Amino acid sequence: MPRHFLKLSDLSAAEINRVIERARGLKAQKSDLPRSLSGKTLAMIFTKNSTRTRVSFEAGVAKLGGHALFLHGDATQLGRSEPISDTAKVLSRMVDAVMIRNDSHADQQELAANASVPVINGLCNLHHPCQLLADLQTWIEHRGPLAGKTAAWIGDGNNVCHSWIEAAKLLDFKLRIACPKGYEPSSALLAWAGDAVELMRGAAFAANGADLIVTDTWTSMGQEKEEAKRLAAFTPYTVNAELMARARPDAIFQHCLPAHRGEEVTGEVIDGPQSVVWDEAENRLWAQMALLEFLLEA
Repeated sequence: MPRHFLKLSDLSAAEINRVIERARGLKAQKSDLPRSLSGKTLAMIFTKNSTRTRVSFEAGVAKLGGHALFLHGDATQLGRSEPISDTAKVLSRMVDAVMIRNDSHADQQELAANASVPVINGLCNLHHPCQLLADLQTWIEHRGPLAGKTAAWIGDGNNVCHSWIEAAKLLDFKLRIACPKGYEPSSALLAWAGDAVELMRGAAFAANGADLIVTDTWTSMGQEKEEAKRLAAFTPYTVNAELMARARPDAIFQHCLPAHRGEEVTGEVIDGPQSVVWDEAENRLWAQMALLEFLLEA
């Protein structure tokens, strides 16, 4: 049976650490990379727009000697109502792995259930596990082992937040989540995480003494009609210099990008010395290369 990666907890803590260490090794090699994916093909299905996900997967496969196919949802038979199960079976006969970036975790689960090759979640409504591999890699690169540390998530309890919750539970660090009422993460996921995660309303309380401050856009793709309402609700949750000052002096700032300066984060923070967002973006490349090697046992 193939190994799928639809959520971070599809890997054990040991496996997550193994992938991250391999990612760091590949990054250190850079100009002398193995051809570990030679002859391998990755199908990439996109029904949601992307910069980092597409470029990192496509470039990463190429760097390791393989080939990636970009499949826009509207330009495939999926866009003409072919059953997901049929698409999964056909692609499994032609490619070595499938990455899908879409709106529905349930559709990803159906694709994986009918595929005989690994299926990777490039983003969905509930999780963004590839982003977390890069985020965790970046945190480790800058501040070492994660166990016992504290991260503060400021803002929407969205798909990236869900993956941070899984990371905290699996890797033994504390996650404080500050969000307005009505925008909380999954209650089931919070219950699963137990004491690893603390939900609170005040951003200042979450940031106090934290090793990492992380946020995301307040209005994601597909939520544009809610923008005015969201702006009003989230204004007290802007990550600014005052909030960063409540964290540890050596705390770092992360954002999965794209960012809206002046909304979820100020320009002085994201462009400041504590920001590691460009390392974080680059690490999407190395983390996903390591993930593909792991899933394909290359």
